[in-house]
Amino acid sequence: MNLSHPSAAAVKTYLTGLQARIVAALEEVDGNSFITDAWERAEGGGGISRLLEEGNVFERGGVGFSHVFGKNLPPSAAANRPEIAGRSWEAMGVSLVLHPRNPYAPTAHMNVRFFTAVAEGMAPVWWFGGGMDLTPYYGFEEDARHFHATCRDALQPFGEDLHPRFKQWCDDYFYLKHRKEARGVGGIFFDDFNALGFEQSFAMLQSVGDGFIDAYVPLVKRRKDMPYGERERDFQLYRRGRYVEFNLVWDRGTLFGLQSGGRTESILMSMPPLVKWRYDWQPEPGSAEAGLYSGFLVPRDWLA
Repeated sequence: MNLSHPSAAAVKTYLTGLQARIVAALEEVDGNSFITDAWERAEGGGGISRLLEEGNVFERGGVGFSHVFGKNLPPSAAANRPEIAGRSWEAMGVSLVLHPRNPYAPTAHMNVRFFTAVAEGMAPVWWFGGGMDLTPYYGFEEDARHFHATCRDALQPFGEDLHPRFKQWCDDYFYLKHRKEARGVGGIFFDDFNALGFEQSFAMLQSVGDGFIDAYVPLVKRRKDMPYGERERDFQLYRRGRYVEFNLVWDRGTLFGLQSGGRTESILMSMPPLVKWRYDWQPEPGSAEAGLYSGFLVPRDWLA
């Protein structure tokens, strides 16, 4: 197949296969099956949401594929690219969020996506976006190092500069400005990416998507059976509140989905099932909870 020019069909084939492989790996960890919910969008397109709730390991996990299109770009998509305003568009991707029940097992997010905007008589504007990031509630250095090393290895074949750039982008993006606080320990993030041409940019996207299982599954296997009590569970639910705040206030993908008339249930399946908020709460100095803030929510080079 000639991939020197954008091929939405090739990307779609890869993405649907990626969703199936990730779901199979997670079902093996949890011992339960994901439900399948296929849906259609009135303006055009649809998707397949795969969801697990109240599993043995995952309190909630969602792995969604969507392929949607429309005639007018929503404001969130054209905010950084005003030249594409008014074009018809096509977007597809796989997005997942996993919320384990055990507070020592981290939440994980990953998405890979392809976007095209077209106008009659003009060359299409296309790009890839995505990445993955890790949100622990109790920090383990070896987990953070493994996750970041896997992200680095996924990008290494495509340029030495990509991992430092995409790591910094992730640190900057997954930051709650209203809290002046990172969401987690980061990972990699990129958007509007087409610098390598279609063939190599697509290959890079595949490397990132394929790397997720190796980056995350060993961590959840390592932590899922650790004993915990009410204190740890309470702190996990409190920190999940930050996850909700980020997704609803700052996340570009959530805004795009809602503004473009996407399916609300599928967009918001990333939300944790149980959350707590407290007024002006602070962790006890010297506690493991305080250690998350001082040792893990401060951006750092985990591979140094």
